[in-house]
Amino acid sequence: MEEHYEIKYHQLEKDGWWFLARRDIILRLFTEIPKHSSILDIGCSGGVLLLDLAREGFSDTYGIDISKRAIQKCKDQGIENVKVADGRETGYQDGFFDIVIASDTLEHIHNEHKALGEWQRILKTGGIAIIFVPAHMFLWGKHDEINQHIKRYSKADFKNAVQKSGFEIARIGYWNFLLFFPVATTRIFQSFLLNKRKNTKDQLLSLNPSLNKFLIYLLKFENIFLKKFNFPVGVSVFIVGIKN
Repeated sequence: MEEHYEIKYHQLEKDGWWFLARRDIILRLFTEIPKHSSILDIGCSGGVLLLDLAREGFSDTYGIDISKRAIQKCKDQGIENVKVADGRETGYQDGFFDIVIASDTLEHIHNEHKALGEWQRILKTGGIAIIFVPAHMFLWGKHDEINQHIKRYSKADFKNAVQKSGFEIARIGYWNFLLFFPVATTRIFQSFLLNKRKNTKDQLLSLNPSLNKFLIYLLKFENIFLKKFNFPVGVSVFIVGIKN
């Protein structure tokens, strides 16, 4: 991740609508997980999810990120058990964790099978992996390039990759259904009508506080239903996998 982009990312990840709503759905998936569970956040960035987990009563938490700047930001906030590490080689022993979380991480990693195999290795038998990735290659845009994504995933390809790595799929579904259609319309418009223009802008925008709050409430409303029901499409796709 380029330096200027990462700095902007850290500025927005605490209160930005996308980040906050994503953490909300992850925490909703944690409702039946014991508080003593050992948890690894892969691609922990500035540690915002780790702080949220701590506030929810989870104390045995860890984080890794490939960015030294991100790990230093975690430490500056008093977060322990974090280190610079690659998602393909975490450095933890076999069966160390009850839970691993990888939210918008896998799409950055070359050799996804090595990464997924590593996450399976460090989980205990019966351990859970919660993985989110961007969905649908037709939504590919300049934002993906600037964010150094390798690809966006189809639901079938994502499921196949996770299963091949030894996980049983407990749940697979889409996230961000309510904004899928405006996002898809915008991306398709940009692709067909603006592809000849030089566009170096990402989509990390600092929104008007009222609009930011509205989008947070909108996606939190969706998250309430997503806890029990799947949507037919979405901007992201997620899997809850279990190590047999």
